[in-house]
Amino acid sequence: MASRCWRSRRPPLRRPVTSGHGRPVADTHRLNRQGILWMVLAMTAFMGNDALVKAVGARVPAAQLIVVRGVVAIALILLVARHMGVLGQVRSLWHRGVLARAGCEGVATFMYLAALFHLPLANVTAINLSSPLLVALLARLVLGEAVHLGRWLAIGLGFGGVLLVVQPQPGQFNLYAWLAVLATLLYSVRDLLARGLPPALPSILVTLATAATVWLLAGAVLMVQGVVPMAWRDVGLLALASVFLSTGYFAVIAATRHAELSVVAPFRYVGLLWALLLGWVFWGDVPNGLAQAGMACLVVAGLAMVWQQRRR
Repeated sequence: MASRCWRSRRPPLRRPVTSGHGRPVADTHRLNRQGILWMVLAMTAFMGNDALVKAVGARVPAAQLIVVRGVVAIALILLVARHMGVLGQVRSLWHRGVLARAGCEGVATFMYLAALFHLPLANVTAINLSSPLLVALLARLVLGEAVHLGRWLAIGLGFGGVLLVVQPQPGQFNLYAWLAVLATLLYSVRDLLARGLPPALPSILVTLATAATVWLLAGAVLMVQGVVPMAWRDVGLLALASVFLSTGYFAVIAATRHAELSVVAPFRYVGLLWALLLGWVFWGDVPNGLAQAGMACLVVAGLAMVWQQRRR
């Protein structure tokens, strides 16, 4: 009897509050914070890659550039995978989610480059950086993420900042602009596919699949175009670019596999801030008044997302 009374006084067990993904809310917040840091690192690394590629691109065709850079990148990724002891799981690269994600990356890369060669940089950048809006929409429709009004406002403010910075020219929406739109859609689907990958699959192997797919597609194009002689200095710059590229690939995979996509996607705008800074430091491109206002919008949007994440 006493034992029964003692049991009756015990407080009822409480289930942890869970998010829309079935994870405890505390875990979701922690993963979101980690995802934000990974995305910032990814955009920083990609800007380092872009700056080095820009320095070499005037002398080396795009396909050859991607092939040379890809050889070094794949070698580095294999070394890291071996150090981590995960090369024995290389058969997992045939997982359909890995292949689909890598395919999206490869096709989108060439669509983006085709648009870049035929459209003003500002127009292509504006289209490409609409991806946070698209990712948030897909995350809501496909994954059922709760995208709060505050997130939509921060994403919209960030995209408004992008338009102020790049100042795209009207009347230039043609076939190549549609290629840029399709590339942006494929990049968004790529991020969505990362959420469906098996948790036990190492991200470094997903990085390897991505780099290898882009390299193979570039190799096919290079066989048609032919090879031009390269200076050793350019080879060295591309080797350094491969370090940034590999880091960017890994970081964006780490950012999108576990965190809420509507949270991490807006931090792609960090790449534009880096692009402006690099353009000012190395090429003397000084942003005008509108661009400076756009930069302020981007900073405020990022801070708003961080603030919303911390107060939840």
